[in-house]
Amino acid sequence: MKHDPAWRWKVIIAFTAVYIIWGSTYLAIRVGVQQLPPALFAGARFVTAGILLALYARLSGQKFPTHLREWRTIAITALFMLVGANGLVVWGEQWVPSNQAALIVATTALWLAGFGTLGAHGQKLAPRTVLGLGVGFFGVAMLLLPENGFTLDHFWAQLAVLGACPLWAAGSMVAKRGHLTTPPLMVAAMQSLVAGVVFCSFGFAAGETLRWSWSPTAMVALAYLIVFGSCFAYAAYIWLLHEVSPSMLGTYAYINPLVAVVLGWLVLRETLSAMQMAGTVVILIGVMLVSISRPKALAAPSQRT
Repeated sequence: MKHDPAWRWKVIIAFTAVYIIWGSTYLAIRVGVQQLPPALFAGARFVTAGILLALYARLSGQKFPTHLREWRTIAITALFMLVGANGLVVWGEQWVPSNQAALIVATTALWLAGFGTLGAHGQKLAPRTVLGLGVGFFGVAMLLLPENGFTLDHFWAQLAVLGACPLWAAGSMVAKRGHLTTPPLMVAAMQSLVAGVVFCSFGFAAGETLRWSWSPTAMVALAYLIVFGSCFAYAAYIWLLHEVSPSMLGTYAYINPLVAVVLGWLVLRETLSAMQMAGTVVILIGVMLVSISRPKALAAPSQRT
């Protein structure tokens, strides 16, 4: 059966949003957390994005989730992906440059492939995939190796960003296998609202309101993350979760670091050491080995099992 051309164009547009926009969000987060407290920064982003997505979804005729099982899946994925994973990245980028954060998060593709093997519908790893997993994590070790002495704050921040990767992958697998009847756009809206409420609660409890800033630079970073990072890229990712395989979805890890490295250099003059550049190459090789091990990953909906 021939592939559906309309579906393939939707996939291409969604991947473009995930590839390019997400690569730029690391810069926006890095700029934002230099002036805004992390929990309220993330909370304001997700509450606002959730409201905007929900309004658009309702105007498009989509209904709110009605079953407890669906709300449970939405809450779990929001806690894993947005509160846990994104929260660790936001916290870590107070110390970790945006280019390094993006390179570390590239290993999410490896976790997606690994978690994709679990459960009754898991896919067995090919030898090339296993090799790619090993190569990728070796690259992470090279990336985290300190160049000018060991700095504890920076190291723990790097580990926090690294810890975001399995959380994001686990949440993605729960979302993919949740068999939700709620449309993906509404799911993204509800996940954002759940995460936003949790982040704002943390921020208010920690007294972060005293550190809030209305500086133009911080507001631009926040607005960019709301509109492009959440309303466009995250909604596209949630849709792709149900349309392509984990290994195919993980290919965004090729492009995100490259976009982040270029923008980090252009805007913030961030650089990479020789060891970090070598680690970058090793990570991307590992991700490539994982992704190309399943050449039939991208298939039309009618052809997927």
